[in-house]
Amino acid sequence: MVGLVLIAVAVVAVVSVLRDADRTVPVYAAHGTLVPGTVLDESTVAVVHVRVGEGYLESPADAPFGRVLTRTVADGELIPASALTEPDRFDGRPVAVVTTAPVAEAVRPGTLVDVWVTPEDAPSARMGEALVVSAIDREEGGFSLGGETVYVVVPAQDVGTMLDALASAAEVAVVGIG
Repeated sequence: MVGLVLIAVAVVAVVSVLRDADRTVPVYAAHGTLVPGTVLDESTVAVVHVRVGEGYLESPADAPFGRVLTRTVADGELIPASALTEPDRFDGRPVAVVTTAPVAEAVRPGTLVDVWVTPEDAPSARMGEALVVSAIDREEGGFSLGGETVYVVVPAQDVGTMLDALASAAEVAVVGIG
């Protein structure tokens, strides 16, 4: 009987010591790569337990649902509070860029790209610099010669210029950075 009491006391002591040593807090992390303009909901974030300092969204106190990301957050990355804004304060707009040249396989959502256009009888010009890819639709099949649609996030004040350039371009290329 004394032996059983000693074992029970030892188990309770170990559990108590481990519980006191656990200094993790539940915070929100990205569930998949999230790009600027993503409105956060339960399907885009996961709760993870980590030891972390200030500046991250603690669960459930700082629930980010309904807020918008202002920068790319990689899969599994903790979501910093500084990367969120209210929907009416986000100034990026997704623009579909249909390319005439193949897009590199390394270009994926979250990648930074430049958009180059070549008008008829004019030199190529960069119309978008360091834009974030929000999505990409690639043509399937071995005979694809480009024609992918790359959705890039463009600052609101530059959308008109971008659309005008795309409408008058004979050729359009999306070039990955880095």
